[in-house]
Amino acid sequence: MALPQLIPSHSSSSLTHQPSINPNAANPYPMLKSFLKPSSLSQSRRFHRLSSLRASASSFPDNHQTDPSKPDDVVELPIFPLPLVLFPGAILPLQIFEFRYRIMMHTLLHTDLRFGVIYSDSVTGTTDVGCVGEIVKHERLVDDRFFLICKGQERFRITNVVRTKPYLVAEVNWLEDRPSGDEDLEGLASEVETYMKDVIRLSNRLNGKPEKETLDLRRNLFPTPFSFFVGSTFEGAPREQQALLELEDTATRLKREKETLRNTLNYLSAASAVKDVFPSS
Repeated sequence: MALPQLIPSHSSSSLTHQPSINPNAANPYPMLKSFLKPSSLSQSRRFHRLSSLRASASSFPDNHQTDPSKPDDVVELPIFPLPLVLFPGAILPLQIFEFRYRIMMHTLLHTDLRFGVIYSDSVTGTTDVGCVGEIVKHERLVDDRFFLICKGQERFRITNVVRTKPYLVAEVNWLEDRPSGDEDLEGLASEVETYMKDVIRLSNRLNGKPEKETLDLRRNLFPTPFSFFVGSTFEGAPREQQALLELEDTATRLKREKETLRNTLNYLSAASAVKDVFPSS
């Protein structure tokens, strides 16, 4: 039987496939894990190798102009284009072996340990909204490669490219969610958590796993960080994740996640019913 997939809340031409959900993602709250094929799953658990970034810098022009009178809220940040989306609070393991990024690591390990992660792929190119990754643990190997464990921090928007060699450095502005007015954020977060638990329960059933009670997914998180955690579990759908990361309203983000999870739950319910009728499917 085909593995279940997320059904996005917003149909978009930019999405070339349906996102997957990850019930045990490698993040600070490992509760959700995607229905990936075994080969894809083993790949997602390995350190992300940065060899795929060799062409990423070409997305930015070499000729650029910096504004000498930049505002105080604009900062310079070294940038990693990656084929993934980092959310605030999420954990990202990386293996650094390409020469220019080893140069970056030597610089970062003697400064503030922070760099920007932006999503990049061959179809949509490089985005201008990303998330700061802070190095929380590192190991330098004898051949000058690095193993890193990073944690997502603030979101940012690139406003200007300072340079592209030996690695990308950009000026960025910080992004924060706007106040949600009269929206019941706690209520929305609770609804999203309920849908997540139901999706995990049904997906475990479809995969022949025990339908044990799901633990507290929120872990006392406020609605905004919880919405980022939910987005981080939508592995296999980086463009949908990027759309969630770019939203600047917690209520809108939670509503979109709720609709996606509700559609997915409907799909899983139908798949479960089919399995009951045709157990060998």
